Amino acid sequence: MRRPCGVRWGRRVRDAGSGWRLLRGPAQVMFLADARTGAVFCLALATADWRYGGYALGGAALGTGTARLLHVSRDRVEQGLEGCNSSLLALCCAVFLGAGRVSTALLAAVGCVVATIATAAVVRLLRLWGLPPLTLPYCLLAGVVTVAAPAFRRIRPHGGGPAALPRATSGPTAPDPGEVGRAFFRNVSQVFLLDEWYVGALLLLGLLLASRVAALVACAGSATGILTAWALGAPADRIADGTLGCNAVLVALALCGVFLAATPATLLYALLGAATATAVTPAVAHLLAPSGGHAFTWPFVLTTLGFLIAARSFPRLTGRTRAADALARAA
Repeated sequence: MRRPCGVRWGRRVRDAGSGWRLLRGPAQVMFLADARTGAVFCLALATADWRYGGYALGGAALGTGTARLLHVSRDRVEQGLEGCNSSLLALCCAVFLGAGRVSTALLAAVGCVVATIATAAVVRLLRLWGLPPLTLPYCLLAGVVTVAAPAFRRIRPHGGGPAALPRATSGPTAPDPGEVGRAFFRNVSQVFLLDEWYVGALLLLGLLLASRVAALVACAGSATGILTAWALGAPADRIADGTLGCNAVLVALALCGVFLAATPATLLYALLGAATATAVTPAVAHLLAPSGGHAFTWPFVLTTLGFLIAARSFPRLTGRTRAADALARAA
């Protein structure tokens, strides 16, 4: 439960230099400490827009570099954990504020430095309960950016505020086979805020490069997200765009193979978590509607932390026996 992201799946690749190690930042978005996977992830983002790949890698470099300057634990830096949230934050700025604007690049650069500080604060806070920071620093800062941006013309010169009040769903709820296929891959690509299905396919290829188990778990999480959204009567277009199922992919990965060992029992537990995250996503989006309704990875963070805390009561999932727990408390 206290293991850092990527320890189970991310193999320690003997990189040629620090440049390769920077690629572990984007890879750690899906809990992998594999530079090759990070390279595939950046290339996948670049297929949608070459600047997205640059923002993701540049964000990881700034976050990792800031962590090095501040003498953050070498183990966290080497595994790419200090580049994960900064990579996502830089990409978020590019997607929502325009990748080609100088102000976006400057804001992303400053945000990545702040992300290192936010990560340190979250790590220290959650360490009290033996919990991982996940993408909580990214969620906090991405929310601040999207809420504050309309107030500054040099950051967001066009358009009004982002408010979008929640409304009742409408439209058909049964996606056609083509939409289901696109949703399967978009659930993965939307982790990185992109809705191109081929980006999701390439991201899955990157997962497969590091671990077949990780790729299969991600696929199971995506399928669970689709089935849950359909069973609950979500609009077909919301299922197809991947915004309802992206958090399910991350929850499945986190609960089966990263923070809990990959076993049949934890797989079922992880898929239950994936279904929960899918159901939680509209609730989070509605709560954040006054600021634009961007759920980011909040459903993943909330669901995973809750399920990890609960797992401590289930020896079948953690592998700990009551006798061992009693001995630990006595010590």
